[in-house]
Amino acid sequence: MLITVGPDDDRPTALARRVAGLLSDASVTRLIVAPGADGPMTPDAFFARVVAAVMKLERLDLEIAYAAPHATAATKNFGLPHGDAATRLAETGTAQTIPLIRDDAATVLVGRARHLGSGGEKLHGECIADSQVIFDGHARGVEIEPLTVEPGVRGRLIRRLPGGWKVGRAVQTGGTNITVEREGELTDRVVKRSTFYRHHIDWNLVIP
Repeated sequence: MLITVGPDDDRPTALARRVAGLLSDASVTRLIVAPGADGPMTPDAFFARVVAAVMKLERLDLEIAYAAPHATAATKNFGLPHGDAATRLAETGTAQTIPLIRDDAATVLVGRARHLGSGGEKLHGECIADSQVIFDGHARGVEIEPLTVEPGVRGRLIRRLPGGWKVGRAVQTGGTNITVEREGELTDRVVKRSTFYRHHIDWNLVIP
């Protein structure tokens, strides 16, 4: 079953209803997510919202494939091709069970998330990956990515140089002025805590 971006998919409830309608067919065993290059949101954001809808419907038994139109953070994380090669893999590839990373707002992470300070200020607080301290005090921000292997997620201070990652089952930031960016989309709401963590059920992603 193929799902592409619809005209109202920038409204999460509309997309969730559409996914539920597609999955009402019990014969569907693979969902191919093909967002296209031009849409109301980034390809990774669309992919993440579809996977979140599948999670909420308790249909993580499905095989899920991502036919990205171009290279994205998610294709890098999962070692996926893009364009025509992604379509071929989505149609003929084999799904593997990997950790599913979500946050406390029931959104799924496929590409990259960031914890930032509100209003362009530095982030004030602390961040840990399990018991490992990423920062305590002030920081430019934290970036978070899912992994294809256990324990499931990694985080580090935002930096241009490679390395510096700390891995765990959860990356949690607490502070006074946190804003959360998911798949390149920044939310305006300021929160005091945000956690990305491994869901209790893994998912089945078609990967090379």
